[in-house]
Amino acid sequence: QVQMVESGGGLVQTGGSLRLSCTVSGLTFDDYAMAWFRQAPGKEREGISVISRGAIATDSSDSVKGRFTISRDKAKNTLFLQMNNLKPDDTAMYYCAARAGAYQSNSWRYPQYFSYWGQGTQVTVSS
Repeated sequence: QVQMVESGGGLVQTGGSLRLSCTVSGLTFDDYAMAWFRQAPGKEREGISVISRGAIATDSSDSVKGRFTISRDKAKNTLFLQMNNLKPDDTAMYYCAARAGAYQSNSWRYPQYFSYWGQGTQVTVSS
């Protein structure tokens, strides 16, 4: 059974930082492309960052590029998202997602592209 558990969310002031983690079990971690999505109240789930198998390639949405960094640790079966210079617009529930194999640059931003999901961790940025 695949389990993906996010942690690290919380309340932070504008300009602050958080580091999210997603610990994965039940699948061969290094065989999967991994991504972070977020969903604010009343909005669609948004793909914000993706990392390939073996951490060879990454991609990010324009909304977080230069502020958020995705990484993965094969030994710990864990995905990370370092979030710096946080803004109130970053307030959302953050989810990790997994897809077997490689990711496609024109598809990874869509939730239906991924097979497995965590339950989410809340990030709130106060102004």
